[in-house]
Amino acid sequence: MRLRSALPLTLLTAVMGVAHAGPMDETVHLNQIQVIGTHNSYRRDISPTTLKWLTKLSPQAAIALDYHHDTITSQLDHGVRQLEIDIYADSEGGRYAHPKGPEWERKAGLTPNRDPTPPQAMQGTDFKVMHIVDIDQRSNCQPLRVCLSEIKAWSDAHPNHVPVFIDLETKQDIPFGGGKLDFTPPEVFTPATYDRLDAELVSVFGQNGIVTPDQVRGSAETLDSAVHEHGWPSLSQTRGKVVFLFDRPHDTARYTQGHPALRNRIVFTNAKPGDPDCAFTEINEGFIGAKGNGSEAVDNAAAARIIPNLVKQGYLVRTRADANTIEARQNDLERRNVAFSSGAHLISTDYPGFEPAPWHGYAVSFGPNLVARCNPVNAPASCRSNALEP
Repeated sequence: MRLRSALPLTLLTAVMGVAHAGPMDETVHLNQIQVIGTHNSYRRDISPTTLKWLTKLSPQAAIALDYHHDTITSQLDHGVRQLEIDIYADSEGGRYAHPKGPEWERKAGLTPNRDPTPPQAMQGTDFKVMHIVDIDQRSNCQPLRVCLSEIKAWSDAHPNHVPVFIDLETKQDIPFGGGKLDFTPPEVFTPATYDRLDAELVSVFGQNGIVTPDQVRGSAETLDSAVHEHGWPSLSQTRGKVVFLFDRPHDTARYTQGHPALRNRIVFTNAKPGDPDCAFTEINEGFIGAKGNGSEAVDNAAAARIIPNLVKQGYLVRTRADANTIEARQNDLERRNVAFSSGAHLISTDYPGFEPAPWHGYAVSFGPNLVARCNPVNAPASCRSNALEP
């Protein structure tokens, strides 16, 4: 639409809601903002029959799975800027095409619900997107390339967005440790699998559309030294781009093999501070017995101390405002408040502002019309939250 107006350019920009590279974009860096993300962003609601079956088997697991999300495009439209996608390798094709869950449900005297995923989407050798093999395979996009292409289309239509962070969790373990159920064993990722993953990410977004470890490292010897010495690139260098991250630290050894400090790799590992590949780390506080990448168990009080320290050192940090529907059911805001005040850059939730929980209206947002906000721990004085992405 062409505006027939003599309004000054600055006012036109404000009216149209378009962010532009200006002095603030040069002084504010990628690690000096906070964004809201979604946990398991691809996930549709679990089959009602499966939820009933699982409730008898493990009530705690059933409660934890009682959430879902709208499409990825809708989430981006509503201001979500960190997405989490669980992926399974399927190098021979069809490994997950015939889930065992429906048969387990029939044996329990239940009638399985139809799986809305098109059967052909589970064929082929693409990376598959789902939560738990055999019982929780419903996804808003399938396979991974379709999810990535959806994000790319949205990004192309909104070229001035703050970076979109894409958290990839490689699912490689048998669910629930196996137990009495004969789950389909997930394929283990190898260095060759990761080569193929990198190639797919670049094929969709292009090298220039991704903030890569090489770009952050620059002339430094390691990523760890880079974030201490010169830090992350500015917003002016990263608008309209995506940043890929790994959700779990178990990927590190096989992903960095032959790629010290992530040279020529595409995804930032969830690494331990001080290690050569560490520019990004996760502190998912609130889990009893959870480990902070090799540290002691992390609770809310510990996270309130640990995360700001990591942020001040230059690391990019992801945390969760809630988990397993627990905080949402109790309307417990402590974990959410810790995430906000800690300076964690990526704050993940099952309930972004436009998808409040059915209990108490619990939701996670920065307030009306704020897609991102200035980081309370390390943002420069020039940063203005309402100008980050109008």
